Amino acid sequence: MSADPVSAARDLVVADLARNPRWDLALDAAVEHRRWWLEQWPQGVEYVLGLLAQDAQEAVHAIDPDWPRCTEGSCPELGRHALFVEPDLGPDPFWVCHHTGLPVAAVGHLHG
Repeated sequence: MSADPVSAARDLVVADLARNPRWDLALDAAVEHRRWWLEQWPQGVEYVLGLLAQDAQEAVHAIDPDWPRCTEGSCPELGRHALFVEPDLGPDPFWVCHHTGLPVAAVGHLHG
């Protein structure tokens, strides 16, 4: 990550949010929380991206429980369902299909 790991993580999460301005306030609040969190535990730098993605997902799920949606090409299951961030606490987080448990995309690369 860059010299500012929280800003770098924010950029990747924004890419997954598809730059939807509806989520900006929730993401900004999560960014500030994770910035504080990292000041308290500097050794946690490798976890910032996954935690920020989880924070964003929780905020968006309050409005759209199926975000982000699993893609047709990555899942044989029918119907709309969400992806979730894994691991819960670890480096290199990725989006996983809620139904199959299969990885779909790394955080920051959901739409590309």
